[in-house]
Amino acid sequence: MKKEDKIIHSSLVATNLMDERLSPYATQNSQCIKVKHTHKPSTEFDIRWPFEKDIDRVLYSKSYSRYVDKTQALSFFSNVHITKRSLHVQWVSRIARQIGRGLNLNLDLIEAIALGHDLGHAPYGHVGEKAINDCLEERGFGYFNHNANSVRHLLFIERNGVGYNVSLQVLDGILCHNGEILSRIYKPDRHKTIAQFWDEYEKCWHIKNYSKKIVPMTLEGCVVRISDVISYVGKDIEDAIKVGIISEDDLPQDVVTVLGKDNKSMINRLIGDIVIHSYRKPYLEFSEEVYRALESLFQFISVHIHHHPTLIKENEKLTRLVKELYNAFYEDLIDDKNENHGIDLHVHKMVETYQQTAIELIVSDYLSGMTDSYALRVYEDRFLPRQHGEMIQDD
Repeated sequence: MKKEDKIIHSSLVATNLMDERLSPYATQNSQCIKVKHTHKPSTEFDIRWPFEKDIDRVLYSKSYSRYVDKTQALSFFSNVHITKRSLHVQWVSRIARQIGRGLNLNLDLIEAIALGHDLGHAPYGHVGEKAINDCLEERGFGYFNHNANSVRHLLFIERNGVGYNVSLQVLDGILCHNGEILSRIYKPDRHKTIAQFWDEYEKCWHIKNYSKKIVPMTLEGCVVRISDVISYVGKDIEDAIKVGIISEDDLPQDVVTVLGKDNKSMINRLIGDIVIHSYRKPYLEFSEEVYRALESLFQFISVHIHHHPTLIKENEKLTRLVKELYNAFYEDLIDDKNENHGIDLHVHKMVETYQQTAIELIVSDYLSGMTDSYALRVYEDRFLPRQHGEMIQDD
């Protein structure tokens, strides 16, 4: 047997042994499917399991680096202890792996989905997401959602448009992770194919709210989806108390009685409940009592935090900022007289096939890749007057 054949054989044996230890409802490493065809030989020894490779692709992407300067829900408070997107995805990963360990699922697949689920978020989170969506909708292109955009960045934007060859199961978990929708039972769509995934991906861009209708193909994807919710409900409460939007006494009594009144208690109760009621089942399930309390908390956060008058007022300014940037970048791109705009440089560094991308989508790519502070800096430079001192300084 040749050396490369021995390596492949040993890898297959190890993979099979690992898969035998997983739950019958878990995704096996041997089931890892790639959505891109490559001709790269597999003769080089790689110590990583299949989904571990996807973890590294996410971790070393430029989109992942930008998490550190993207906020979660409270974008305009100057407090280093307010949740950043980088912390959020780590907490989602930690919670999801805790659930996955309790249910004996594929922890590598869970970690890859969790760390990559928000890569496509716009600056200023859901506020920026809605602003870009409005711009696409106004131009008749379609709709913007960070789920599909996260997939797009991994496959078509990273590495100057070459992208990464991430597995179907990871991409599908990212596409279907919607943490804005709450359910008592999460059942995976186990018969999903590559063709169905691509169909769902395209429909997310062209059918309004379609991203809210799709479900993950794996139980691991379902775990990340509910972990997204578990990770932010308690932290949003703590952050809101920290900045004075609400007080601890404002929490509904039916929530406090069942889930507790701090992030630690809420996470512990929610994880424990879903592991106990999902054990040895092909789906995830909350108890009726815990689910009702979570519903009540979900509603409280929406009304008293996400739609707080202070947030609404400031978010209107952020919405205007993102929309004005989108319109400015769009004009830059169609300006044939000057090809030295920032967005032109973005296009020129990409692979040749990217040049054929619709203008609306190129602007979305460019703007959604910006961090909060960078978007603000570009806006100030573009739209606000400069201080010159005693004399005007030429650029």
